Amino acid sequence: MIMGGGSSESLSVLTEIRAEPAVPFGGKFRLIDFPLSNCVNSEIYNVAVLTQYRPYSLNNHI
Repeated sequence: MIMGGGSSESLSVLTEIRAEPAVPFGGKFRLIDFPLSNCVNSEIYNVAVLTQYRPYSLNNHI
C-alpha cells in the first residue's frame, strides 16, 4: 500500500487543486511515480494507492 496523502502546508500553493502525490515533478513525472517505480523495480506488481484529499487528479494520472 502506498499512502496517497492529502493536502500539505509546505506545498499549499501546489496542492490547492490536486493531491500532493499528483504534483508535477521535472515536467514529466508526478510525485507518485517514484514510489510506484520503486515497487515495479522491486518486482511488486500488486499495489494499492490510498487517497484522501482531492483524489480525482491522482486517480486520473494513475
